[in-house]
Amino acid sequence: MGRIVGRVVPNIGILLLAALLSSGIHAQESGDIPEPQSSVIMPMATEALLLDATRIDEKIVAVGDFGIVLTSTDDGETWQQSQVPTRSMLTGVWFHDSNLGWAVGHDAVVLKTTDGGATWELVNYQPELLLPLFDVWFADASTGLAVGPYGFMLKTSDGGDTWVEGTLDAEPLTETEEETEIEERTVDQDSESGGEEDEPFWEEDFSTGIDFHLNKIIEGGDGRLYVAAEAGNIYRSDDRGETWVSLPSDYTGSYFGALTLPDDDLLIFGLRGNMFRSSDSGLTWRQIETPVETSLNEGDIMADGAIAVVGMSGTVLVSRDGGETFELVQREDRKSMTSVLATGTGGLILFGEGGIVRMESGDL
Repeated sequence: MGRIVGRVVPNIGILLLAALLSSGIHAQESGDIPEPQSSVIMPMATEALLLDATRIDEKIVAVGDFGIVLTSTDDGETWQQSQVPTRSMLTGVWFHDSNLGWAVGHDAVVLKTTDGGATWELVNYQPELLLPLFDVWFADASTGLAVGPYGFMLKTSDGGDTWVEGTLDAEPLTETEEETEIEERTVDQDSESGGEEDEPFWEEDFSTGIDFHLNKIIEGGDGRLYVAAEAGNIYRSDDRGETWVSLPSDYTGSYFGALTLPDDDLLIFGLRGNMFRSSDSGLTWRQIETPVETSLNEGDIMADGAIAVVGMSGTVLVSRDGGETFELVQREDRKSMTSVLATGTGGLILFGEGGIVRMESGDL
């Protein structure tokens, strides 16, 4: 398995929180690899820095600093902290079903749970790489991807028990390919899977390529994968992560988040309130004006179909016309948010600098 020569990531805030976070990544002397330490149960864990959250069925799982993992089964009204075998900052979480899930973070940490987040196993830990992971996605119970800075990517085909290191390698989308896709925008899901379900959809080693930070990975309504990256880069995979193309983009700033809309359009957003929308699988993008110049990090679809996007300095944007226009709901505490989930009652659960904060429908 090829090694990655890591470079120190100076500030994870470039990717998720702008100036909010210092990375907590420090160079390790050769051979000086610290042993992982278990997280500490904290009485005020819901007020700690939280970086990502996901909902699966009736369960919500949130992750953050010091290896904090919180779960809720009552729509975010109450939370329980799980003890995990790491104190590394956790930055991304994904669940395949109500029991099976993964979390990723600094020190190239990957955690796995098979009981809905009650207990976790440390399946990857490589502090010597000096590389965090920012997001994770799984196609099924076996095959998944985790992404990070400088194009860093981990891949697994055994449920996350073992991982292959490399960097995302993307070819530019040619004009001929663009013209063909404009005429044929439907995707053959069978061809995307790369064969039968029990076959791995990548080889054991994969080539090195791009050098940009990979901040967010999502699955579009068309079944394709999209990665939001820095320097205006957007990458797409038509075969569930086996190969990638670089999509055209006129924007040169960083993208921090992306969201699949109810009509299967894509929304991508990031630095200084910039937001773009695509209706053709990323072939073309049009800018959506927003009333802010603060960075935007994450979004979700609300119970009534409205779209919420959150970001730095207490920014909450809400669209009630399908994502064509957004109104600002400014939080007075001005605390930055990195993730958001819609409640079943028309409100929002915000995650970020202030831990967990609820906004009821009447506040929006």
